[in-house]
Amino acid sequence: MSNRKTVTAPSAPSAVGPYSHAIVVNNMVYTAGQVGLIPGTKQLAEGDVQGQTRQALLNLKAVLQASGTSLDNVVKTTVFLKNMDDFAAMNEIYATFFWRNQPARSAVEVARLPLGALVEIEAIALL
Repeated sequence: MSNRKTVTAPSAPSAVGPYSHAIVVNNMVYTAGQVGLIPGTKQLAEGDVQGQTRQALLNLKAVLQASGTSLDNVVKTTVFLKNMDDFAAMNEIYATFFWRNQPARSAVEVARLPLGALVEIEAIALL
C-alpha cells in the first residue's frame, strides 16, 4: 500500500471547501486547483485574467513548496479559463513561471469557476 500525505500550505489561501491543498502519494504531488485569491483574504486579485493568473500561480507555488517540491518539478498542469479568449493573456503570465522546465498542459474553457474567478490552475509534480 502506498503512503498518502495530506498537505496544507500556510502561505496559500485557505481551502474554500472540503478539500486539501495537495495530496502526496508515491513521490508525486497532486494539487487542488488554485484561483487568484489573495492569501489571508477572500478577495480575488484585482484586474484582469493576468492578475488572477499571477496570483493563482503564486498560490500554486506555495502549495508545491509546502509539499516539498517546486514549480521546476511540475510535469502536468491543467488551466481552466472562464473565457478561452483570455488564453493569450493568461499564457503571457504562465510563461514567466514555467520558462525553464515547461510541463505538459491542458487548457479548457469552463462555464463557471469558484468565487467568480477567471482562471484556475492545478498541477501534478514530482517530489
